[in-house]
This record gives sequence, C-alpha cells and structure tokens, in this order.
Amino acid sequence: MSMVTETIEVDVPVSTAYNQWTQFEEFPKFMEGVEEVVQLDARHNRWTMELGGITREFETEIIDQLADERIAWRTTRGETRQKGMVSFQRLDESHTRVQLVMDVEARDIAEKTAAATGLIERRVKGDMRRFKDFIEGRGGESGAWRGRIAPG
Repeated sequence: MSMVTETIEVDVPVSTAYNQWTQFEEFPKFMEGVEEVVQLDARHNRWTMELGGITREFETEIIDQLADERIAWRTTRGETRQKGMVSFQRLDESHTRVQLVMDVEARDIAEKTAAATGLIERRVKGDMRRFKDFIEGRGGESGAWRGRIAPG
C-alpha cells in the first residue's frame, strides 16, 4: 500500500469545512480525475475516476463519521482498493486544519506507475489546495450532513 498524507489550513470555521466535505457529489469540482461521485445512502458512495488514462469505478463505505472531527472510509468493491480518513481540527473561530490520510493499494500497472512516480501524492496535494480555494471562495458550505456513523 502507498500511504499519502496532506494537511492544509482553511480560512473557514470547522463546521463549514466539515459540512462541505460531507457533500461527496461536489468532489469533482475540486478533485482531479474524479469524474462523478454518487451518494447511494448515508454510508455508501459510488465513484468514477480517471487515473493514467484509465477510467475506474468503485464503491466506498464510510466506517466512522463524527461531525466536525473526522470521516473515515474504505472501498468495498470495484477496481480500486483504498482506505482513509479526513480529520478536522478547529484552530480558532474562523480557521481549520484539514488532514487527509489515505492508503492506496496499487493493483495494476497504471496504479503502480502512479504510485512510483508520485502522481497519487501530487493529486492529493492539489486536491487539498483546490478544496481550500473552493471552500474559501464560496464563503460557506453548499450543504451539510451532521449524522453519526459509528465504527463496527
């Protein structure tokens, strides 16, 4: 597995950053290569993304979600294997630290090449910068889901 970690600070309150991250169908607006995310229910999403010129489809399950603190997920089916967590730390009333940690299992030549050349790390770094620009440019979240999904 290839582990990727990226941290940014955004100039919005923690609830705004967290609320926007719960809007999974908006991810294509700031995540490179993500063509579509369909939220199937509170726990499950179907992803379509491009990597190395190849379109991949997979489903994820949210395994832990606590408002204003974290969202953790894992893939459940499809061509991509990954797990990860995004966490939110309140710095003050209007600033938040967002950290994304992902483990990606390179399963084929395209994924192995992407991992070896640093493409995955560069994409994640760019996605986090684009998330910062996206949420700060909006001035507020486009929606919110404040439910709790407990592990196990």
